[in-house]
Amino acid sequence: MNTLSYKTVSANKATVNKEWVIIDAEDKILGRLASVVAFTLRGKHKTNFTPHVDCGDNVIVINADKIALSGDKMSNKVYIRHTGFPGGQRITTAEAMLKKNPISLVEKAVKGMLPKNRLGAELYRNMHVYAGPSHPHEAQKPKTIEL
Repeated sequence: MNTLSYKTVSANKATVNKEWVIIDAEDKILGRLASVVAFTLRGKHKTNFTPHVDCGDNVIVINADKIALSGDKMSNKVYIRHTGFPGGQRITTAEAMLKKNPISLVEKAVKGMLPKNRLGAELYRNMHVYAGPSHPHEAQKPKTIEL
């Protein structure tokens, strides 16, 4: 039997093919958009996916200020953080977060879907979120992905 035809090819930093993709978040549901972005950042859509290597694409998300949430989540969903001081728990609704910093809403959703280790931090740096329709990455010639 020819065993050379059964060798598993594992991707590494030198052999991975990274591309730039753009996703329009206008009128898209936050969780569904975030899962597609995390999937693309991780590289699970590629045939040479390797779990311990950054083989995903660079993702640009535009129109983050026009994102939607299903049901009553815009007013009922809360984000909790803590200042580190006694009694320092702060609660923010999704509506207030969208008004103050719409980029953070998308970033927080995607970051929660990435691995919680050094690879996840490296993958997170491949995501670029912008509130409006313009972005400074035209030189990379990104492809558009429809959800």
